[in-house]
Order: sequence, then structure tokens, then C-alpha cells
Amino acid sequence: MNPDTRSETSSTPPAEVLFRVSNSRRWWIVSLLSIASLINYLDRATISLALPLVSTDLGLNPISKGLLLSSFFWSYALMQVPIGWCADRLNLRWLYAGTFAFWCLAQGLTGFAGSLGVLILFRIMLGIGESVYLPGGTKIVSLLYRSHERGLPSGIFDFGTRIGLVLGGVLVPWLLLLYGWRRTFVLVGFAALLWLIPWFLVFPSRVRGGRTNSQAPSSDPSRRRFRPLTFNRDLLGICLGFFCFDYYWYLLLTWLPDYLVTVRHLTVLRAGAYSALPFLVFGVSEPIGGWVADRLIRMGWNETRTRKGIVTLAFLSGLLLIPASRAGSATSAIIFVIGASLVGLATGNLIVILQCCAPPEEVGVWTGMENFAGNIGGVLAPLLTGLLITQTGSYAPGFALAAVVLVAGLLAYWFVVGELQPPGHRTP
Repeated sequence: MNPDTRSETSSTPPAEVLFRVSNSRRWWIVSLLSIASLINYLDRATISLALPLVSTDLGLNPISKGLLLSSFFWSYALMQVPIGWCADRLNLRWLYAGTFAFWCLAQGLTGFAGSLGVLILFRIMLGIGESVYLPGGTKIVSLLYRSHERGLPSGIFDFGTRIGLVLGGVLVPWLLLLYGWRRTFVLVGFAALLWLIPWFLVFPSRVRGGRTNSQAPSSDPSRRRFRPLTFNRDLLGICLGFFCFDYYWYLLLTWLPDYLVTVRHLTVLRAGAYSALPFLVFGVSEPIGGWVADRLIRMGWNETRTRKGIVTLAFLSGLLLIPASRAGSATSAIIFVIGASLVGLATGNLIVILQCCAPPEEVGVWTGMENFAGNIGGVLAPLLTGLLITQTGSYAPGFALAAVVLVAGLLAYWFVVGELQPPGHRTP
């Protein structure tokens, strides 16, 4: 047997089942998940960067723009629990590939939309397809790595999301100026289908939920398939905390480019480049935060305090968004937003916190619950910000609200979420 073949050992928790794949292969899988995450967020960012052009073409006001930006999250949020349930039970190779293809088609077809209603329809379709990214990716990482190893791969697979925004900030404005917003959506959406080729070459052919084809099925398949969700205070705290995190994140994702064009009077090209910088910092921070936690834990630090401590430092950096909205120049504002993007240090650790607390056979559906709660923030942040801009004529109240909501999430992670162990492994 290959020396780096993954198999169950005495150091593996009894309920934790790992894929029996080589070490190099599992890193290839994580790399492909990261690329898929990149494509996922490149698709999302395209609408934000194209929004000034789309608004002019279709005559959208601030409330209509908020509605359009929010519509993606309606289906994305509602699909989280069903897709998480599927990730725990279905063939992960085909589940991820099928939903990936669906979201690419939705993105490409957006270029043919002729009205706000059709745009919203394609955004809803995009949300259905992209719903797999976090539940599916988190489930796969939980099956590839043991708990003390998961910070770095969790940060890497989600790192792609922010790099997708960086690439979007550079590539999409250029495409918009060269081809217009319609052809840009067509190119970005349909070209991404090429990702499916390496996915089918690398990912194991028959992996269903938490077991491979070489592992024996449960003695009672019906109980495994229809077991009710384990709901406890850890899941509640994770959902509350992630709602606060996502409210903050989706404010940046949906409104930052428009803010730079509308308030700071940058061109679409410069706004894309400027918004790419904080997204780059956010993305690079993700694997760094996870790697630092993994290293400290291997040195003997307590896992609960280490991961929650890094989350705390990261969330507090989000308060820099308040002076960013009141800075005297575009350059000063971007510097503050870059500092506020150190929130990314928390991301890999937030994923591991869930993996540690969830029953191993429910990692997918727990992630679905977490991301459902988080994307309620994705629905609310664009809408509330649009309303606040309309009422006050300023972006500052919306930015301040997002920073306060983020810091409030620390209460959930410290006082509701308990020790980072699956329920069955906790000492009385």
C-alpha cells in the first residue's frame, strides 16, 4: 500500500471516516475545490462590477439594484439545507459536477436577459447551482483530513472565493469595456465548464456521503438515510455567528464596487482594481489564519481557545470599515477597507469549528444550516444598505451597521458554541 494512503488508524476518532486516497491526490482535490470557489465568486462578482452598466441599460434605481443583488441569495439560502443533506448521502463526485454545470449555464444565460425580471430569474438559478460550494467543500475536507489538519485545507478551498473577486476586479472591467456586459456574462459563464475535465479525472468515482465503495454500508440503511438532524446549542451558536460574518462579507461583495464608482467617482476599471485589493487580502488571510491555528494546536495549544481567539482578532479588525466610509479620499478609504479585510483570518477556523462540533455524518447538513443562516445576511445586507442609502444619502450608516453586526457575532462563538469536539466525544 502507498505510504501516504489514507486509512483509519487508532488516532482517528471512531466515527470519523477518511477517504482512502493518496496525500497528493487529496491536495489535488482541495486545489480543484479552490478553483471551483474562484469561479463561484467570479460569477457573483460579475453582477456587482457590471451593475453601473446594467443599471444604465435597464434604468434601475437604488432599490431595484438592491433587489437584483439580493435575489441570488433567495435561492442560495433556501438550498443550503437540502444540498447539505445531499452532500451527506449522495455521490459527491456527481453532485458537485452537476450543480457546477448548472451554475455555469445560469451565469452564461444572464447575458441574454432583457429585463429586471429575467435578470432576477437567472440570479435565482445561479443561487441554486452555487449552493453546493460550502456544504460540499466542507464535507469533502472533513473526509480528507483529521480535525487538527483541517485549518489549512479549509482556508485553501475557501481562499478561491476571494481570489475569484480579485480576478474579477482585474478581468471583468476589462471585458466589460471591451465586449459590454452581455457578452461578458456569456464568456465568464460558459468558459468555466472546462473545470469539469480535471474534476472527473481526479475525484474518486464512487463516494457516497461519508463512505467510499470499499466501506461497508450501515446495517440499517433506512436509519442512516432518514436520521433526524442533531440540533443543539453549538449549531445555534454557529448559525448566529455565521449570520453576522456573512452580513459583513456580503456588504463588501455587493456594494463596494458601486460605492467606489458612485461616491469616490472612480471609473469602472479603477473601481474593479481598487476593490480587488481588499478581496486579495481577505483571501490570502484565510489559509494563513487556518495554518497558524493548526500549528499552534500541534504545539499543544487548546484547540477551542486557539480557533476562537483567532476569530476574535479577525472580527475586531472589521471595525475599520467605519472610518473607511468617512475617509477623505478614495486611497484612504481603500487602505481602511484593506485593514478591515483581515476578517479573512477567521474563515478557515470558522469552517473547522463546525467540522469539530457536528456529528461526522451530518457535516454537510450542518454546513447547510450554517450557510442558510449566513445567507439570510446575504439577503438583508444589500437590501438594508440600499434602503439606508436612499434614506440618508450616505453609505456610512450601512457600513457601520455591518461592522457592528460582525463584532456582535463573537458573542455567539464564545458564549453559545462550546468545546470543539463532536457531541459523542465530549466528556461530561
